[in-house]
Amino acid sequence: MEGCKFSYHRGLSEREGSEVVSELSRITVAPGQCGGRPCIRSLRIRVKDVLDLLAAGASHAEILRDHPLLEEADIGAVLEFAARQTDRPVLGGP
Repeated sequence: MEGCKFSYHRGLSEREGSEVVSELSRITVAPGQCGGRPCIRSLRIRVKDVLDLLAAGASHAEILRDHPLLEEADIGAVLEFAARQTDRPVLGGP
């Protein structure tokens, strides 16, 4: 993805000379794959697996080294997907 800068502000990538672009198209959901859980580009690598690695302190470089089919933009897509999943109003109060 030459010419692509990643800005995790709002979980979106910004391509040089263009508007901010969503990477959510990299996230796929298929009923017969990984129990219908969100995966990355139908690779059977679940969004949750990458989030767990990031939460455990793995760097992007470590994840990409250990999962050679992944690309940097896939990690951006995972973060964007997670950010959107948590952007829900919480009703009720203390």
